[in-house]
Formats: sequence, C-alpha cells, structure tokens
Amino acid sequence: MALDSSTKPHERLSAYLADDLNAVNRLITERMASEHAPRIPEVTRHLVEAGGKRLRPMLTLAAARLCGYEGSYHINLASTVEFIHTATLLHDDVVDESAQRRGRPTANLLWDNKSSVLVGDYLFSRAFQLMVETGNLRVLDILSNASATIAEGEVLQLTAAQDLRTDEAIYLQVIRGKTAALFSAATEVGGVIAGADEARVRALFTYGDALGVSFQIVDDLLDYGGVSEQTGKNVGDDFREGKLTLPVIKAVARADDEERAFWARVIEKRKQEDGDLEHALGLLRKHGTLEETRREALAWSAKAKAAAAELPEHEIRDMMIDIADYVVERIS
Repeated sequence: MALDSSTKPHERLSAYLADDLNAVNRLITERMASEHAPRIPEVTRHLVEAGGKRLRPMLTLAAARLCGYEGSYHINLASTVEFIHTATLLHDDVVDESAQRRGRPTANLLWDNKSSVLVGDYLFSRAFQLMVETGNLRVLDILSNASATIAEGEVLQLTAAQDLRTDEAIYLQVIRGKTAALFSAATEVGGVIAGADEARVRALFTYGDALGVSFQIVDDLLDYGGVSEQTGKNVGDDFREGKLTLPVIKAVARADDEERAFWARVIEKRKQEDGDLEHALGLLRKHGTLEETRREALAWSAKAKAAAAELPEHEIRDMMIDIADYVVERIS
C-alpha cells in the first residue's frame, strides 16, 4: 500500500502490521472451519469478509508490538478479539432485527435467526479456546470479564433503550458494556501478553475504553446526521427501533410536556408516523443536543489521546493517537 498524508490512520496501522494481520486472518480462517456444520464458516465468512476495519484486533497487535512483544500469542489474542466481536454482531442483529450490516444484508436475513445465534455461540467457544492456548490467566480474566460485560451491556440496553427514565449515566454504562469493553480489553491484553509494566497496561486500558466510548457516541450521533455510506446502516435506524441514545436522552431531559409526550409515543410505545423523524431532528436542534453530543465525543477522543501519550514514543503510538482523531473526524 502506498502511504501518504491522506491515508487513513487505521490503514497506515494496518500496513505497518500487515504480516501480523495476515497471520490473524489465517488463524481466523482455520478456526472458523467446521467439519460437520458447513453453515458455520458460511455465516462467519459473510460477516468477517464484509469489509470491516478489523480495528479491535489491530489494536491488540499494536499494543503488543508497542510494548516490545516478540512472541506469537498476540495473534491468538487478536483472533480472539475478532471472534468475540463477530459473535456479538451476529447476536445484535437478531436482537435488533437488523437487515443491514456493513452495507450488506445481515446473516439473520440471509439465513435465519437460529443460525446467527448458534454460529455466534460457536465463535464465542472458539474465542475461549484461542485465549486458553496462551496459558496466561490474566489474559483469560480480562477477556472473559469483557465477554460478560458485553452481554450485560446488551441486556441493560434492552430495558434502558426504550425507557424515558434512562439518564446519561445509564447510557454510559450501556455503551461501556456493549462497545468500550472490547476496545479496552483488546488494548489491555496486548500489553499484558508483552509483560508491560502496570502503568503502561493502565494507559492501554484507558486508551481503549475512551476510544470505545467516543466510537459509540459518534455512531449514535451519525444516526441523526450521517449517510448510509458512512455508517453502514440506514440513517434513522436507532430512531425507528425506538432506541434512546445520547442526543435523545439530552433532549428528553429538557422536554416540555408536549415534547415528552412525543418522545413517549415514538420511543416507549414505538408508534411512529410519517414526519416523526424530521420532528425529532427539529427537537434535537432546538435543544442543541447534537452539538453537545459532538463535544462529548471529542472529549472522550481527547482522553484516549492523553492516555496514548503516556505510552513509549513509537510510530505505533502516533498512529493510535491519529486513530482517536479519526474516530471523531466525521463530526469535527
């Protein structure tokens, strides 16, 4: 890949880690195989090869290399992270009844919900096999805790996402679970497998956590102002699914009685009519919540960059800082 100043930071990092990423891809292909159930690799391949950035496993590789790791278990851990991520996507699309993922039809639409759930379960099992092979109990602790936290965040979202009593603290708890937990685990285990000191491991965790929170806030914000090509999903999907995300939570907190009745109808009761999305956007603009949400995403990105700045000087560190900027670039 020819790299220049216009190349996106995750593409530069991907090029830098090309050999490691190729090893991850080979291991993923090997471990997603199934001798007795050919549907497993069919469903997995549909999502794995759909053009995702592989950002989470890339960060595991980057963290390990940044901390001087010269072994091979970072390949296992990066593959583990990607399997956990893919499993959660398969399950999420069933829960959300989604029809599009990364610009393509979802697996549950092409096959069925049963296949998506069971293949997701299979990938979780494969993930745990991969992490066990490292023989590192702390790595097992971090990734197993992350898996539990992701599931907890998704279950919390089931009840919180359509309840107007949901506040910003609960929202943060949800996105820390469903998104940031895997980012922070991905970076943290890279440092742990490399035997990095505690200060560096903490910095890697903080970087991943803040990057994940910023990433999800941006995603939620773009649902009310992005385009399908940017987000890989249809604009307004969260609204149509009745999800309370940060811009709406802020608007509900400032709503008068008439506005609150509107939010109760479209979010809690999911009784939506033509023009409701446009009216919702008008309320978000009226209360300035899109701009406030944008500032919060930028603040979390700044926190990620500050954590990365505590890591050793290295071109990988510089690319990690650039990634934190890139995550919020579309809303800056």
